[in-house]
Amino acid sequence: MKKRLSESRYEHSLSVSFTCVCLAMRYGYPLDKAEIAGLLHDCAKCYEDQELIRRFEKHKLPLSEEEKNAPAVLHARYGAWLAREHYDIGDEEILSAIACHTTGKPDMGLLDKILYVADYIEVRRFKADNLPQMRQLAFEDLDEAVYQIVKSTLDYLKQKGCCIDPMTQKTYEHLEERRKTHE
Repeated sequence: MKKRLSESRYEHSLSVSFTCVCLAMRYGYPLDKAEIAGLLHDCAKCYEDQELIRRFEKHKLPLSEEEKNAPAVLHARYGAWLAREHYDIGDEEILSAIACHTTGKPDMGLLDKILYVADYIEVRRFKADNLPQMRQLAFEDLDEAVYQIVKSTLDYLKQKGCCIDPMTQKTYEHLEERRKTHE
């Protein structure tokens, strides 16, 4: 993987892996699985958007028109495929976490949440305004951190006029519904 990724992307993957392990320690999740998910989460990030679409088609992987319009998130699903096919990862929790690390999904499992949050808060990240709060929140209330990150991601995409992947919207709606039923 080090050969396929840029140096900065590889360093990001190492940092996400470390952050996953830290969160796994905090929330009682197996460290080895968290570490692998973090290391491999961006294994398909070396491909440009159009190349990812071509690879989806070549391998007959499902791809909706909405996903073609928001190709920046496709590396996650293709990365899960690569993890299974090229890195011999058979653990469904690891594959799920890799597949949804950019969009989230309704009913995320613990590793899904750990990787989703770790990718956002790792130490090399600096652009999001709410990073200090999210870094603290991640170790206090993982579910709330997931919700706040999904919400801020949607707000950012809407502000920039970007296409929003339908799964990100579904994730937000699911989290909103859960918040309403738990009030």
